[in-house]
Amino acid sequence: MAIDTKIWTGPGRPAVFLDRDGTINEEVKYLGSPHQLRLIPGAAEAIARLNQTGIPVIVVTNQSGIAHGYYTEDDIQDIHNYLDKLLADHGASINAYYYCPHHPEAIVKKYMVDCECRKPRIGMLSAAAAQENVSLSQAYLIGDKRSDLRAALNAGARGILVRTGYGRQTEEELLREAEATGAALVTNIVDDLAAAVDQILASTQQSQPQSVQPPKFVSTYRFHRPATDQRYPHQ
Repeated sequence: MAIDTKIWTGPGRPAVFLDRDGTINEEVKYLGSPHQLRLIPGAAEAIARLNQTGIPVIVVTNQSGIAHGYYTEDDIQDIHNYLDKLLADHGASINAYYYCPHHPEAIVKKYMVDCECRKPRIGMLSAAAAQENVSLSQAYLIGDKRSDLRAALNAGARGILVRTGYGRQTEEELLREAEATGAALVTNIVDDLAAAVDQILASTQQSQPQSVQPPKFVSTYRFHRPATDQRYPHQ
């Protein structure tokens, strides 16, 4: 479902944005079927801990496999439905999913868009901030790629790199660049999603009682992608 929104500039609640592949589930290149989906150990339990605090958990994922014709938007919904089932088995849930199906070199012509939603641009984060009443300045973005870190920086959120998925490769690239330039490596790097959530919960001032459950979203409204003609300002 495409939504038409603008960047959220007012007060809002904190949130944790999650990349999907390589952060929640094991990395599979162009994952296009629920049968390929495997949770990273500890990821579901980490999400459940965020759920218990009432902090919204929102997936933001680039899905250029749609643009390249490997799978469809309907396949993405099937995958997310199955991911919901796997997480529910551990008492965890995702508040909303946002995905970008575009790529400038798409095979499927309708997705050949130099869009604002593909990370490291901030369209998905901006759309979610408005739709879910989230303050990006109080938000975290956890992922395994440089595009996740850049998206967090561009949106004014706090980025955390996990070593799962492509994370170790990303870490090595950042270390080589830091050594070459003599600059300090300032990226926040942890082993996995569980470690990232440990860090977030240790630093957050969130004090909502654990008995309060996060809001539930009707399934037909939980799968979003920003409108292709919407322009999002960069910070």
